[in-house]
Amino acid sequence: MKQKTSGLNSARTQGNASGPIDYRAMVASIDDCAIFMLDCDGNVLNWNAGAARLKGYTEDEIVGTHFSCFHTPERVAEGWPTLELERALAYGRFMDAGWRVRKDGTKFWANVTLTLLRDDDGEPIGYVKMVRDVTAHREEEERLRHIDERFRLLVESVKDYAIFMLDPDGHVRSWNAGAAYIKGYRPEEIIGQHFSVFYSADDIASGRPVRQLAIAREQGRIEDEGWRVRKDGSMFWANVVIAAIRDEQGLLRGFAKVTRDMSERKKFEELEQSSRRVNEFIATLAHELRNPLAPIRNAVNVMALEPGLSATITHCRDMIDRQISHLTRLVDDLLDMGRITTGKIELRVASLDIADVVARSVEGVRAFTSERRQSIDIDLPVQTVTLKGDMTRLVQVVQNLLNNASKFSRNGTRIKLDIEVQDRNVMLRVSDQGRGIPKESLDSIFNLFVQEDHHLNPGDTGLGIGLTLCRSLVQLHGGAISAASDGRGLGSTFTVRLPLLSISETRDAEQLALGPEESVRGPLLRVLIIDDNRDSADSLAMLMTLKGCEVRVAYHGVEGLASAERFMPHAVFVDLAMPGLDGFDVLDRLRAQSTFANTTVAAVTGYGQLSDRTRSLSRGFDAHLVKPVDLALLDDVLMRAESRRLAAR
Repeated sequence: MKQKTSGLNSARTQGNASGPIDYRAMVASIDDCAIFMLDCDGNVLNWNAGAARLKGYTEDEIVGTHFSCFHTPERVAEGWPTLELERALAYGRFMDAGWRVRKDGTKFWANVTLTLLRDDDGEPIGYVKMVRDVTAHREEEERLRHIDERFRLLVESVKDYAIFMLDPDGHVRSWNAGAAYIKGYRPEEIIGQHFSVFYSADDIASGRPVRQLAIAREQGRIEDEGWRVRKDGSMFWANVVIAAIRDEQGLLRGFAKVTRDMSERKKFEELEQSSRRVNEFIATLAHELRNPLAPIRNAVNVMALEPGLSATITHCRDMIDRQISHLTRLVDDLLDMGRITTGKIELRVASLDIADVVARSVEGVRAFTSERRQSIDIDLPVQTVTLKGDMTRLVQVVQNLLNNASKFSRNGTRIKLDIEVQDRNVMLRVSDQGRGIPKESLDSIFNLFVQEDHHLNPGDTGLGIGLTLCRSLVQLHGGAISAASDGRGLGSTFTVRLPLLSISETRDAEQLALGPEESVRGPLLRVLIIDDNRDSADSLAMLMTLKGCEVRVAYHGVEGLASAERFMPHAVFVDLAMPGLDGFDVLDRLRAQSTFANTTVAAVTGYGQLSDRTRSLSRGFDAHLVKPVDLALLDDVLMRAESRRLAAR
């Protein structure tokens, strides 16, 4: 190419009325873009401020040097600088993006434009080169690309959810592993098909798929539950979310669809509903059966007061009396079972001596065991054993176990009842010498309406709910019950484990026993914890107990409100995100009652942003504690509750 310089060194062009414009000075002053000229061979002719800042060379250092010094050694070896000049010469312009080298050897990612210059005759006279440092932009693009790639891999590997994309018309564009697992289609079988293939014929006929896309398009998203169809034609209950995807200009690009198989939950809900209906029927039946028992019992009592009855009438009266007692016990058990299964039973809890529970239970079965000439051997610890519970219900449990031991043992045998303390628990065992229990039945005998070998012993009366009732009542006390037997004919042992009073509860009980004027300390601070996460609630309760508080725990909002009304806590720690009544609902209902006006209520949550704290405090919480709770903040809440309690005296 003919070497020319005229025009390259011309610093000025024709100006306007106010004088010529100095374009050389204007370009030289630009510092955010490297702008310089090359001769036809690629040697640097001039150098602006942006080039000096970007590449590190002064004008004196670089003018006259070939521009290949800005390329990496690998690119120079490949002949890339020469290729740039050739393409700019051939096409008038060449654009590139790649690594370039500064004077100090560091590299940066550059956007480069090389433009051919011609003279008035159209002959090439050199090049103008513009270079921008876009390293930060490229790094951001790489970061986003890696994020997109990780997200793509994550979505494609998820198996619990069908996650896929639809085009604006509803045709499948992508397919993850969860979609293949849940719906049964391989990607090559389903991509390109309309998503209505997942709906039943009735749904398609009613226009449901099209309607859902329209709602998602207008409102941004739609969530739905209903039956969906797999490839093999089987149905499953699905939770479906369809979200519209739009670009920066708001143009609809398609839809993201997430489907979850909820069949197991649906079955559980149906079973739960059936169980609830059965329980409601049991409770209704028990009430209806109990109504006619009262007048029959009254009639028997009238007959007992009537003098001069014949021996036959007296015998009949006593027989009716025994059968009414038996029927009344069955109805009571049935009614209690209905109350427990529907969550309507309440324990009247107090500090109890286990010896009193045993004494009342034995007295209650004395007539039954005496009739069979059976004796009960009792083994109690020397020291007093104290626990917290409902006396009537615990007597009901022990009496039921003693009745069973008597009923399934031969006349003249011995029944053993012993009490032992183990690891802060009281162990109550009832052992008999009766017919025993097969090992395969040791667990099932606690199930509702189960009677072991009832078909072999038709004379054994009962509904099969006694042991179920025992287990439920023991569990309500925080305990457990189990059965053991060496086999048929070798007797049985039933063991009830109940928690003893905690150290703080025992101390509180002792102080109450002293009387107000003898108590050396004030009553304990009452703390209520409401959290549907049992581990979180129980561990916090343990901590509060160690701090000397009297603690109650509830595992959902409704239970927590009921417990608050009974317990009257000084401080309440409530989780915000609970099903049903959440923490805010619980707070609103507490504040609506004047009895809780001085109660300190703290939110306990996993959300710890400033907006979360602001929302909690603005809604009326006294504190916002983030899990895991800082002990110092916990102590602050307890101190605040204690101050309010003392001020309210």
